[in-house]
Amino acid sequence: MILLRRVIVTGFDAFGDETINPSFEAVQGLPDTIMGAEIIKQQLPTVFQQSAEQLKATIMKNFPDIVICVGQAGGRDKISIEQVAINLIEARIPDNAGIQPSGIPIHEDGSNAYFSNLPVKAIVKSIQDHEIPAEISYSAGTFVCNEIMYQLLYMIQNEFPSIRGGFIHVPLAPEQTDIQPSMPIATVTEALQLAIEAALTYQEDIKFTTGHIH
Repeated sequence: MILLRRVIVTGFDAFGDETINPSFEAVQGLPDTIMGAEIIKQQLPTVFQQSAEQLKATIMKNFPDIVICVGQAGGRDKISIEQVAINLIEARIPDNAGIQPSGIPIHEDGSNAYFSNLPVKAIVKSIQDHEIPAEISYSAGTFVCNEIMYQLLYMIQNEFPSIRGGFIHVPLAPEQTDIQPSMPIATVTEALQLAIEAALTYQEDIKFTTGHIH
């Protein structure tokens, strides 16, 4: 009996004044299998803690090899592969439950930060090689996107050490804005598929120079 690899890919529901969230719109467009791996798609609520509880339940039900969470980042013009999540919530706006925490840790017993154990450079290069703008990001913000990435990596550190996981930020969809950078949903879906393929292919990340001066 051959056991299929499993990949959980999540996106968020709409939040703030938005009526859609391109993260889950793009996730929904993914095929059900990629490179022989089963793709499990899930929408998470843009709600502190509740999103992590739902993600953990899905992990415990499906025993995935890889978990990739996806969220929107208004103002960004590239697919952003997040490198690090920090142990801080600083909510500029309320979440979808009306909660607006400020200056509190995600886990009192957690590290100040956790790094993605996905092959982030390989993912970026794969997306760039297909002429889709992509970058490594060193800040996932301080809202629910950073929180779910931190919660995922905290779970990996403490409960699910065999899982590889991380977070991807995507630009707004064209229908969300006339003035901010945007990217078609179909292009984002293509980038996510390339990211999954790279994560399934590379156990160790590739080497090339990246980073920001400022």
